[in-house]
This record gives sequence, structure tokens and C-alpha cells, in this order.
Amino acid sequence: MEEVAISIPDDENRPGHRLAAAAPTTDPAELISAARSLIMRGQRRILGLTGAPGAGKSTLATILQEALGRDAVVVGMDGFHLRDDELRRLGRYERKGAIDTFDAAGYVHLLQRLRSREDLVYAPLFDRALEESIGSAVPVAGDVPLIITEGNYLLVEDGAWGRIAALLDECWYVEPAEDVRVNWLIARHVAFGRSTEEARQRAAGSDGDNAHVVARTRGRATRIVVLPQQT
Repeated sequence: MEEVAISIPDDENRPGHRLAAAAPTTDPAELISAARSLIMRGQRRILGLTGAPGAGKSTLATILQEALGRDAVVVGMDGFHLRDDELRRLGRYERKGAIDTFDAAGYVHLLQRLRSREDLVYAPLFDRALEESIGSAVPVAGDVPLIITEGNYLLVEDGAWGRIAALLDECWYVEPAEDVRVNWLIARHVAFGRSTEEARQRAAGSDGDNAHVVARTRGRATRIVVLPQQT
């Protein structure tokens, strides 16, 4: 039996309350169909995508958004990275990407505004080339029926993070094989300017620590997803 969340207002069917144990979903067409089934005219649904660093969350978000067109907008948690100078002030720069290097409360506030279907909301965007967030970069009109939001810590229960699950209609956990995930992560770091050795150290170091935090949230997801290997 497949693990599927039914999007109804009852909080018992929101992320954090597993409906069934099941084999992972691997077919992109099936995932697109599942995302499309969330769309209801005149309503706003929010689909979360979570998983460890390098799992393919952004890739899946792009696949879904391109398939759904104007019916979906992608809003990333990474837009709430603290600025590098603030991380240095806090002594956290070397751990950038860790759970305490984000403005969790700000992200929750954005999701609350998106849930309320304001006429127009501007969301931030994280630019990997700059390694900084750009404010007010993603416009979200009130008539967009589906928001896709992706990030590492959507199902963490501590602090402000614990308020996110109730704002999501479903949350899918993206989980490739561990060696595949690490290789994708190293390739991404290299693509954005790190040497291969630096990329490996980052993937095994702070990224590895963050992956352990995320892994503990797997059981709260409404669907487990394994993407085909990227080429």
C-alpha cells in the first residue's frame, strides 16, 4: 500500500500524522498527478518537500512547478538563511545551513500569509551563486491554488519549526540512496565554486550533521519519494 496524505482540514491528516506505511513513490508522473490532485479552485493548498541536503528537493519542486504551470509557485525555506555577516557575528558562519542559521519564525510567518491567500505576497529567494538571500524576489498572487515549499527542516518539531507542519496539507520526504545523495551534494558544491576536496569535507561535515537532524523527521512525512538518478 502506498503512503498518501488526504488533504482535508482535519489536523489529524496533516503532516506529522502518518496515514500508512508504504513503499516509496518513484514515478515522477505519479508525483505530478498527486500534486495536481491537491489543486482546488478558490482554495490554497501548500505542499512541503523535505529531505536531507542534496536529496533532490529543488529538483522535484522544479519538476512539479513546470508540469503544473501557473497553478503552482515554488517558495523555498532557503530564502530565510541569515546573512553571512550576521552568521559571522553569531559565530555560526562555518555551520551555514544548520538549523540555527535560518530565520525560522520569519519562514513560519510567510507560510501563514500564504495560507491566508493575501492578494499578493513577495517571498525571498536564495541565490546559490551569491550564497545570499534576495528579498521580495518571488511574487505569489492570491489566486495561485498550490504553493510548493521545500527545505531541510519542515518537519522538525522544536521551536518555531514545530509550527510548520500544521500549515502544510502534505509533506513529502525525498530520500535517494545515501551514496547517490552525497554524490549529488558534492557535485552541487563543486558547481558553485568549491574544490572537490572542499566539497567532500562539507558533505561529510556540517552537511552530514544536518542530514542526521533531518533523518529524524522522516516518520512525520505523508509520502516518501525516491527520484530517478540524475544524469
